[in-house]
Amino acid sequence: MLKIIIFFLYFILIIPNSYSEEKKTFLMLKNNKVNVRYGPSFDYPIKYIYKKISLPVKLIDKKENFRRIIDHKKNTGWIHISQLKKSKSLITTSVKILFKKPTKYSKPIAKLDTGRLLLIQKCEKSWCNVKTEKFSGWIDKNNIWGSAE
Repeated sequence: MLKIIIFFLYFILIIPNSYSEEKKTFLMLKNNKVNVRYGPSFDYPIKYIYKKISLPVKLIDKKENFRRIIDHKKNTGWIHISQLKKSKSLITTSVKILFKKPTKYSKPIAKLDTGRLLLIQKCEKSWCNVKTEKFSGWIDKNNIWGSAE
């Protein structure tokens, strides 16, 4: 009877947690040109092409050497694993202010428009130190899409 209870608890507690963690896995594009396909093979036609290095994408499925992804605009498709790497980037989903220190009361550095790609240097509780083309500073984790969520 104890074995049945342990088995039942395993499926109730462990498996849903591991599944939900996998759904939050973010990757980013390795190259400036990445083909997205209709299916998990080179035999499938190209659906569209990304032309933005370091763009974060969310992993939603795996099959052999291909990963099914979804981007911040809800586009989905299959990308070969060789075109992806662990994510250290995010995209703003609203207008954001970049600050000198991780507090709203520090000096503002720049105003970032919606859809701005940022490279993560490090993250703390509710702030990330990020770098963009011309600026480097801290951004709060609200209204962002990527690996800092």
